[in-house]
Amino acid sequence: MNPQLSFFINKSIQYIRDGNYQSAELLLKQSLKLARNHPEVLRLLGVIEAKKGNHENALQYFSELTKITPKNGLIFSNKGNVLFELKRYAEALASHEKAIALAPHYAEAYSNKGNVLFALKRYAEALASHEKAISLAPNYAEAYSNKGNALLQLKRYGEALAYYDQAIGLMPDYAEAYSNRSNVLLELKRYDEALASNEKALLLAPDYAEAYSNQGNVLFELKHYAEALTYYDQAIGLMPNYVQAWSNKGNTLQELKRYEEAIIHYAQALSLQPDIDWVYGYCMHLKMKACSWDHLPEQMEQLLSKVQSQERVSVPFALLSLSADPSLNKTCSEIYARAKYPFNPILGPIPKHLKKGRIRIGYYSADFYDHATGYLIAELFELQDKSRFELIGFSFGPQRDDEMRHRLLRSFDQFIEVGDQSDLEIAQLSRHLKIDIAVDLKGFTRDCRSGIFSYRAAPIQVNYLGYPGTMGSDFMDYIIADPILIPSQLQQFYSEKVVYLPYSYQVNDRKRVIADQQCTRGDLGLPEEGFVFCCFNSSYKILPATFDIWMRILLAVEGSVLWLLEDNLCTKENLIKEAVKRGVTESRLVFAKRLPLAEHLARHQQADLFIDTLPCNAHTTTSDALWAGLPVLTIMGESFASRVAASLLNSMGLPELIASSQADYESSAIELAKNPRKLAVIKDKLANQRLTAPLFDTPLFTKHLESAYTKMYEIYQADLPVEHITVEASG
Repeated sequence: MNPQLSFFINKSIQYIRDGNYQSAELLLKQSLKLARNHPEVLRLLGVIEAKKGNHENALQYFSELTKITPKNGLIFSNKGNVLFELKRYAEALASHEKAIALAPHYAEAYSNKGNVLFALKRYAEALASHEKAISLAPNYAEAYSNKGNALLQLKRYGEALAYYDQAIGLMPDYAEAYSNRSNVLLELKRYDEALASNEKALLLAPDYAEAYSNQGNVLFELKHYAEALTYYDQAIGLMPNYVQAWSNKGNTLQELKRYEEAIIHYAQALSLQPDIDWVYGYCMHLKMKACSWDHLPEQMEQLLSKVQSQERVSVPFALLSLSADPSLNKTCSEIYARAKYPFNPILGPIPKHLKKGRIRIGYYSADFYDHATGYLIAELFELQDKSRFELIGFSFGPQRDDEMRHRLLRSFDQFIEVGDQSDLEIAQLSRHLKIDIAVDLKGFTRDCRSGIFSYRAAPIQVNYLGYPGTMGSDFMDYIIADPILIPSQLQQFYSEKVVYLPYSYQVNDRKRVIADQQCTRGDLGLPEEGFVFCCFNSSYKILPATFDIWMRILLAVEGSVLWLLEDNLCTKENLIKEAVKRGVTESRLVFAKRLPLAEHLARHQQADLFIDTLPCNAHTTTSDALWAGLPVLTIMGESFASRVAASLLNSMGLPELIASSQADYESSAIELAKNPRKLAVIKDKLANQRLTAPLFDTPLFTKHLESAYTKMYEIYQADLPVEHITVEASG
C-alpha cells in the first residue's frame, strides 16, 4: 500500500476513535484521490456516516462495498449494523449471517447478530449468539454485557448480573454495563445497589442518556416521582429522540396526575416509534382518565384492531374500560402474559404436597392496608376456619400504619413483608412454606407481581378479586366467579377453569362503618331540591356513549343533577365542557372530593340513584352504594368487568335494576326519577334485605369459598386435571 495512503487511513482511524469525524473525513477524501474506490477508505467513510447518524448514507457505502469486495465479512457486518439502526431487522440479520458465513471466527459478527435477535425479541437465540461470540473471544466485554441483556429478558437475573460483572471486570470503565446492571438490580428489588450502579455509569459517561433514564426508572419504582422526572428530562435533553425516556416520563407524569402533560409525552413516544410496546394503550387509558375524548372512536377502532392483530399495544387493564368483548379481553391478556410473564420453569416442578391437617393458603397483594381490596376482604380472613385453613399473607405493598393494616395483620397465621424481594425469591419462599393454594389478589392491576406465579409459587394458583378478567396465562389454574359473571357459554374466553360460587363472587365486609354525620345536600354542594343521580366510578370508566345517555337523562328530568367523583381539575373541566356541548349547563354537574370511606359511605344517602358505567361497571363502588342503601342501576355486557354490578344486584335480590340494553337503562333511570313511589319501593326492599341478602352475608360467603378451596385441594390430591368447579348453595 502507498505509504501516504497508509498514513492517511491510520490517522483517520485515530480521528474516528477521538470523535473528530470532520478531520477523518477530509483525510479519507484525500485518500480517494490516491486510490479510487479503495475498500477500506470507503468502509471508514461509511463508518463516519453511521457515527454521525446518517444511516442511509452509510448504507450506500456498505452496499456498494459488498459489490466491490463480496467476500469481506467485516463489510457485511458493518452493513448489518446500519440496517439494525434503520430498524430493518430482517435484512440486518441476513447481513450478519452472511458476515459469519464469510468469517466464521468473527466474534463481533455473532454479537451483532445477537443484538438483532434481541431487537426481534428472540431472546433465547440472541443468548446463543452472544455465547458463540464469547467462545471465540473470551475477553470480549461487550459480548458479556449483551449476553446479560438477553438473560435479563429471559428473567434469569442471577446469571445476567454475573455476566454484567464479568463485562465490568474486563472493562472497568464500561459505563453501559454498569447501567445495564442496574436494570437487573431493579428487578431484584435491590434499589440502593441499582442507584449506585447508575451513578457509576454516569460518573464514567456524564452524557450517557440511557443511564439517566435507567436511574429515573429506579426512582419511579421507589415512588420518588419528582426526582425521577429530573432524570428523564436529562435523558431527553441528551437524546431528544429517546423513545423510552419519553414514555417513562409519561408514566411518571400520570402518577403525579399531570394528565395533559403525560398524554403529550406518550404521543411524542408514539410519533418516534408507533409500535412501542403498550404505550398506545397507556395513552388511551390516560385520555379516558382525563375524559379527553377528541378522536376517540377512530383511536378505539385502531386499538382494537391492533389487539386482534396480536400487537403489544395495550396492557389488559386499560382495555377493560374500552371493550366488553370477552374474546378481545382474553387476547389482550394472552399477549401481555406471554410478553411480560411467560411461564418460567427455573424452579422445576413442585414435589407433591403430602396431605396435612390444614390447607395452607397464601394471599398475595400490595393492598393490605386502607385500600378498596382491604375494605372488601378483611372479614373473610377473620372468619376463615383456622382449624381447617392456615392463612399466610404475602404483602408487597406500602407498609402503612393504619387501622385496616392492623386488622389484617391480626387475621393471618403469618404475615410476611416481601416488598424487597424479587418475584423469584417470593416464589421460592412460597414453596419453602409449602403453600397449597396461592391466591393472587392483584391480577394485572397497579403494583401487581404476576411474575411470582409464573415461577409456580404453589401447586394450585387462583386469580381472585383484584382483576376483573382472565389473566390469559398458562400458570393460573382457577378464576373465582359466579354464574352471572361467567355463564357457561363464555367459559371459552377464560384461560383459567372457573370456580362458580353461588350468589356473587365478591366478598364483602359487614364491619364497614358508615359515619354518623348529619350533613345536608347543601353541605355537599348539591341542590336542596331535585333528583340527584350519582356515579362515583373512576373517570376512566366513563365512555362518551355513557355520558350521552347521562346528559339525555338530565335533560329529561327537570331540576336533576349528576354527582361525580372529582379526580383532578383537568378531568372536571373536560366533563363540564362535554356537558355543555350536549346542552346541559355546568351547574348540573356536581363534583365530590375524595373522603375517608366512612364519610364517603355516609354521603351516599344524599343521592337518589346510582347510575352505572359500561363496559366497565362499578365494582367495589356498587357494594359501597348498596351497603349505604343507595340503589344502583346497571347494564350487563359480555365481559367480566361489564357483569360485576349485575352479579352484585342479583345477589342483593334486586334484578329489576339490571337493564337489558342502553335504551332500557336510559328509560329506567328516567322512570325511577319521575316515579318516586316506584323508587321508594326499591329503596325499602334494599333496606329490608341489606343485612340478610347473600351479598353481605360474609359468614355464608366464607363457607362457600372454603368449599371451593377444599374441592381444589381434593382434585390436586387425587392427581386429577384441573376442572371447572361449582359450589352448591348452603344455608
